[in-house]
Amino acid sequence: MKEVLTVGEVAKRSGVATSALRFYEERGLIRSERNASGHRRYPRAVIRRIAFIVFAQKIGLTLEEIGRQLAKLPQNRIPESSDWAKLSGGWTSRIDERIAELERLRAGLTNCIGCGCLSLDRCRLANPGDRAARRGPGPRYWIDALQRSAP
Repeated sequence: MKEVLTVGEVAKRSGVATSALRFYEERGLIRSERNASGHRRYPRAVIRRIAFIVFAQKIGLTLEEIGRQLAKLPQNRIPESSDWAKLSGGWTSRIDERIAELERLRAGLTNCIGCGCLSLDRCRLANPGDRAARRGPGPRYWIDALQRSAP
């Protein structure tokens, strides 16, 4: 008989709230079986799927993207290290992009907040007459810089 875990045991082991586990299940990212009394029981291997979901969210994948990735896993057996490696192999460039974005944020943090980056009319040096507002809503200097640096 395969080992199964309760929702509370999975939450404790994975560090993910039971409400999130139920949400992931509703979205089809993880699966449980019901016992005779209707309680959820998860196979032990679900912990690796949850770890994948958590990591994928941290690097910026949406739940839809995560679902598409998880759908690539084998259905007839428990995924092995090589299966997980195939899924996460393309993440390096995404992580590098995220690091570059965070570095740009750090470099411009003080200036962007204080000089009209958010189309405020208070900074007469960098944004006289609120000219940034003519470019559109949001942090225009930041968005425009991102678009210029995109490949």
